Amino acid sequence: MFPIRRNRRLRTNEAIRSLVRETYISPNDFLVPLFVVEGSGIKEEIGSMPNYYRYSLDLLKDEIKLLWSLGLKSVLLFVKVPDNLKDNKGTEALNPDGLMQHAIKTVKSVCPDMLVMTDVALDPFSSYGHDGIIEGGKIINDTTVEVLAEMSISHAEAGADFVAPSDMMDGRIIGIREALDQSNLIDVGIMSYSAKYASAFYGPFRDALDSAPVDIQNVPKNKKTYQMDFANREEAIRETEMDINEGADIVMVKPGLSYLDIVRDIRNSFDVPIAVYQVSGEYAMLKAAAEKGWLDHDSVMLEQITSIKRAGADIIASYFAKDVVKLMS
Repeated sequence: MFPIRRNRRLRTNEAIRSLVRETYISPNDFLVPLFVVEGSGIKEEIGSMPNYYRYSLDLLKDEIKLLWSLGLKSVLLFVKVPDNLKDNKGTEALNPDGLMQHAIKTVKSVCPDMLVMTDVALDPFSSYGHDGIIEGGKIINDTTVEVLAEMSISHAEAGADFVAPSDMMDGRIIGIREALDQSNLIDVGIMSYSAKYASAFYGPFRDALDSAPVDIQNVPKNKKTYQMDFANREEAIRETEMDINEGADIVMVKPGLSYLDIVRDIRNSFDVPIAVYQVSGEYAMLKAAAEKGWLDHDSVMLEQITSIKRAGADIIASYFAKDVVKLMS
């Protein structure tokens, strides 16, 4: 009770603030998203994501070495597939000599101890830009899950430590888990995008991979029939519980900042590792505001990252990972 209790005593200077600080950030908190393209000698800046790049396999090696030197030990791989290799069934996703499979092997050849997670979804391979196969103007769930399971096996056989299904098809976790186990890949983990919302924050990411839904007749114009309604909260608990029961080792909430209530709900409900994806739109907004001089980039970046961990995240997938670690050091 005031005046006996004065909370400001614990805020007097940096020494005492550091001593009683509840949330700390370290390199071990981060999962680094990486975009890979065909070719050689390519380090190509993404227009809507300043200071973030697509890498060809040869230059991916240098980036992996840099990340490891900074103490960043986990990556999440995405591939940008040429249009001529895309179709409605995502056939190229199953190519054992495909770009994703080569990217996995490249990372492991340079740094065997780097934890490799891979995106499992059809949208980078789809001629329609959707996460599933389209028939009659609808995303076909169960046939898509069969392809996702095959895709997961292909990634695991190439050396992936975890597969990360981001598609939001029903039943894909149990489908993938059973397929991996039947292929004697029992040690390969699953990080499920359990609460992935149909968000407007994904735009720059879709630029990075050229994976936005196409605007043509008889094709859904958005992903709202499979990604979650951003107005819903309780649904996230149901989705997460189902994924855990089906075999997910890590669950994810995506996007980040606008969904921290969901992160805390899941933290309070389940004793499992929780990942949060701080998505491309969140990254791009801060970069743009900082460029205008409206916000202090580093201060806001650290505040955002800390808020994600404070909400309950164990793992933060963030395009700011390198910037944060460099700033900390």
